[in-house]
Amino acid sequence: MTAIHPQPRPHSRARWRTPITMVILLGILAGGGWWGWKAISSSADPTCVAQKLPNNRLVPKQVVLNVYNGGARAGSAGRVAEALKKRGFNINKISNEPKGDKVDVVSLRGASANAPEMLLIAGQLNQKAVMVADGRTDHTVDLVIGAGFGSVKLKGSPSVSVPAGTEVCLPVIRTPQPIPSGQNPN
Repeated sequence: MTAIHPQPRPHSRARWRTPITMVILLGILAGGGWWGWKAISSSADPTCVAQKLPNNRLVPKQVVLNVYNGGARAGSAGRVAEALKKRGFNINKISNEPKGDKVDVVSLRGASANAPEMLLIAGQLNQKAVMVADGRTDHTVDLVIGAGFGSVKLKGSPSVSVPAGTEVCLPVIRTPQPIPSGQNPN
C-alpha cells in the first residue's frame, strides 16, 4: 500500500534559525553593556577642573606628568621622573613610549603647544623640546626622552605666569588610598 500523502521534508533552515538569533541577541547585549559602561565610567570623574590660579602662577604641584622613554638608555625615564618628582611634579606614569615612537632628543605632548603646563615642563629641560599639541582634555603632559637627551636643568623654572583672571584647567590629582589592614591589595 502506498501513502496517499507524501511525507514533509525537514527544513534545514529551521535548525539554523535559533543559533543565529542567539548570536545576534548576545552581540546586542554585549554592545549595550559596553556602551553603558563607557557612559558611566567617562562621566563619573572629571578629567580636569577649571580654576583661577593664586598669584596667576602655575607651579609644579599642579601638573600631572607622564615620562616615557622614546629611545634613550634603559632607566633614563625613571631618573628624569625622579628628578622632576623632587621638584614637586605629580608623576603619573613612567614607561617606554606607548606607541613605540622614537624621538631624537626630547618631545612634550599636551593639550596645546603654549599651554602653561607645557611651558613649565619645558623650563625644566636643558634641551629645546619639540612641542606636540594633541588636544587632550585632561591637561596632563607626556615627556618623551630620546637618545640625545642630556638631563634636566640644575635649577628649573619654579613657576610659569598665566594672564590675570584666566582660568586654567588643572588635572584631577588622584592620591592613592591607604589599604585597610587585613585586606589584600591585589
